[in-house]
Amino acid sequence: MAALRLLAYTGLVVLAIGLEVGPFSELTIRGVVPDLLLLVVVAVGLVHGPERAALVGFLGGLALDLAPPADHVAGRWALSLVVVGFLVGLVREDARQGLIKIVAVVAAASFIGTSIFALTGLLLDEPGVTVGRVLEIIPVAVLYDTALALLTVPLLMALGRRLEPDRDEWVRAA
Repeated sequence: MAALRLLAYTGLVVLAIGLEVGPFSELTIRGVVPDLLLLVVVAVGLVHGPERAALVGFLGGLALDLAPPADHVAGRWALSLVVVGFLVGLVREDARQGLIKIVAVVAAASFIGTSIFALTGLLLDEPGVTVGRVLEIIPVAVLYDTALALLTVPLLMALGRRLEPDRDEWVRAA
């Protein structure tokens, strides 16, 4: 089951990155692309907890940092998504009980992830990253990710639950 789970999450990360840098790059609003990888990390955090979500966030974020046409210092998305994954995993018990709570977690995760990415760009003096641009992008990213979460996160969570072995069976087998 662990190999299937690893394969499934690897596939989701690759698909999310492929869609983000591929067809979804044409769906920009004020230069903001929907962050599908963030939604995958949120779903993993809500189902599996902080450690697994942080790991998926780090590895997925690093892959996104290196995926063409990356124009920023590598590691910024990895840092953002590892923090998001860990924080979402910490609130998973409270957040799994309803779509409104899930959407609120996605909005907070999008705000945190986008803010960390933007602030690291400011600190590293990345070209085109200004305070004005950051203040313009963050609300758009939060709204975009939140709207997309209504369709994707519950499905991703259902998949994650199917991949998780039934703990009652472990107890009965022991």
